Amino acid sequence: MSKLRNIGLIALGVVAGVLVSLNFQAIADRAVRGPLPVDELRAFTEVFGAIKQNYVEPVEDKKLITEAINGMLSGLDPHSAYLDADAFKELQVGTQGQFGGLGIEVGMEDGFVKVVSPIEDTPAFRAGIKPGDLIIRLDDTPVKGMTLADAVKRMRGKPNTQITLTISRKGEPRPIVVTLTRAVIRVQSVKSKMIEPGYGWVRVSQFQEATTENMVRAIANLYKQGNLKGLVLDLRNDPGGLLYGAVAISSAFLPDKALVVSTDGRTEDAKKKFYATPDDYLRGLRDDVLKGLPAAAKTVPMVVLVNGGSASASEIVAGALQDHKRATVIGTQTFGKGSVQTIMPLGNATAIKLTTARYYTPSGRSIQAKGITPDVIVEEPGASPLSRLREADLERHLDNDRDAEAEKKGAPRVKPAAAAPTELPKPLEMGSKEDFQLTQALNYLQGKPVVAQPTKTVAENKTGS
Repeated sequence: MSKLRNIGLIALGVVAGVLVSLNFQAIADRAVRGPLPVDELRAFTEVFGAIKQNYVEPVEDKKLITEAINGMLSGLDPHSAYLDADAFKELQVGTQGQFGGLGIEVGMEDGFVKVVSPIEDTPAFRAGIKPGDLIIRLDDTPVKGMTLADAVKRMRGKPNTQITLTISRKGEPRPIVVTLTRAVIRVQSVKSKMIEPGYGWVRVSQFQEATTENMVRAIANLYKQGNLKGLVLDLRNDPGGLLYGAVAISSAFLPDKALVVSTDGRTEDAKKKFYATPDDYLRGLRDDVLKGLPAAAKTVPMVVLVNGGSASASEIVAGALQDHKRATVIGTQTFGKGSVQTIMPLGNATAIKLTTARYYTPSGRSIQAKGITPDVIVEEPGASPLSRLREADLERHLDNDRDAEAEKKGAPRVKPAAAAPTELPKPLEMGSKEDFQLTQALNYLQGKPVVAQPTKTVAENKTGS
């Protein structure tokens, strides 16, 4: 009994050490002071001691503490997480636009890996992986019970090596099995072209460090081909990224000093307003890249294309341009991730990703668990209303604090039957002639009728393209 007690005391010392490493005292000084939860800490040490003494195999202290931290964060909301050294490094590399793997933005939902969005021109995208897909097995290993970091490690690997994913998809009675070949992922976050003479298309697939500079270059190149009568900013399947990138992209089209987004949380650091000014989107790191933007970009008629895969930073841009009536938003309801995550390094090459604030559009709307409602609804061919997973479907998601009716729960997911190899339909090439939503955006800019849904024939042709 005394041995167990000693283990408990050691565990309490470990907990105290972890709290110190997380700058617990500094954080506590900001918050309302209160007594430590002694009973809960005692329960923690008792569980720690019981595991150390009675578990069927020896367990290292580091593993137990790491899993405890994982549990604390994952139990808060779907977006808070502990980043071990590898995950933290991958996050830093990912924002720079190059990393290895399959090419999917992922999270956790119901204990499975959830696809937020496939990244264009990657193995996952070319294989037909869709936003909302649940990865339930990696090769022969069930995902249930894995941490997100563990699952990501399994999906990473040397280029030209293969991994088999088993996927559960809404509307499909059986799991989908697909084998992907890993590759070095170099994300081209901005694409552009002239759709028709005088009408440009700029696609932002992710908000990275170089996204603003690349967008300015793309728009400048479009104007070199002639004055634009209309511009389509395509944010479909854009899972988000860097907040200051969203502020910069919005600032490119808004009047100087216009409010882009505001955030609100418990600490003073979380209560901020971001305006269309260099101070708010450059962070003092370099020259103002927006100076290279043609002046006409501030007034050219615009459409912003969105869908259920448009999340976070892309929703900030769509909401800002919509609220300021700078652009017409066309497409389908967006994902609804209206929270801000702060990366807090811990000093040992690890970090925590913690939800610290909600964000609001210039008019004060919260899109959390709701999303941006387009001004003009244009459906995606072949997509049913239940085919996309949204923020409101995720367990432990934050409530929308400004709209009690905002949250719409997703339909119950059909439990998959036995898996069989499946050939997925080819993905839509956004910006192509078969892109129905883009065609309708162009019609809107040209003053032509806009069709909300494709005909059955159009949808069938697109699926087989």
